[in-house]
Amino acid sequence: MSLPLEGRAILVTGPAKGMGGAITRAIAAAGGDLVLIGRDMAPIEAIAGEIRELGRQALALRTDVTNEADVLAAVAEASKTFGPSLYGAVNVAGVTGPTGKKLWEHTTADFRELFDVNVLGTFLVMKAMLPELIARKMGAIVNIGGTFGFKGVRNASLYGATKWTLRGLTKSAALEAGAAGVRVNMVSPGGVEGPRLTRQLGEEAALEGISYEERVARFAATSALGRMSTAEDIAGAVLFLLSDAARNITGQDMLVDGGTIV
Repeated sequence: MSLPLEGRAILVTGPAKGMGGAITRAIAAAGGDLVLIGRDMAPIEAIAGEIRELGRQALALRTDVTNEADVLAAVAEASKTFGPSLYGAVNVAGVTGPTGKKLWEHTTADFRELFDVNVLGTFLVMKAMLPELIARKMGAIVNIGGTFGFKGVRNASLYGATKWTLRGLTKSAALEAGAAGVRVNMVSPGGVEGPRLTRQLGEEAALEGISYEERVARFAATSALGRMSTAEDIAGAVLFLLSDAARNITGQDMLVDGGTIV
């Protein structure tokens, strides 16, 4: 039985921790080879070893996604290694930055940190990858957004703004690449269990003067399903959008949030 990504190589940013690790493993399990890029090479090399043990290829490249020369070099190396089987990219790398601040309390350094990683990094990967995919008239890009791109957000205005921006980039790129058969979509998680959400909810609990457990229970209760997302929930949605099962889907933002926004 053929696997949905067999014979295809996918580039993943932020590929080793949390959602990124789950997405990397899901792609490999679906038969895909991997190009793993990021700055922290120890966990990237570790997950590359896991992928190779599964019989898949894994090219690990130290890359600062906010540096255009780095990104161009990584995509060139990926193309050299995998040739026409380089099929797409998943942009996972991102930061939450400081939370618990009102808009006017943020610094320009906060702004630059959030927009450089969350927006510029995604833009540079798309900018480097799309011409190659368009030339081959096939491929898919999946960006990771968030529910904060669907609503206003107290005490995390800059982070929310980056997610709104990513939605615009995704939808515009889908229109520009669609004629060549290249799809560009987005997966927007709600809160995903892991260290990042733990920190965020802990900060919010402290601001509100309640316990961490109370804040977690209230957060989960906001969803129709009454549960938080896991990294594997997000990986499943990404895998679907990369596969031919989603061949007629582009320019869409898939919410994976347990029904927080309905």
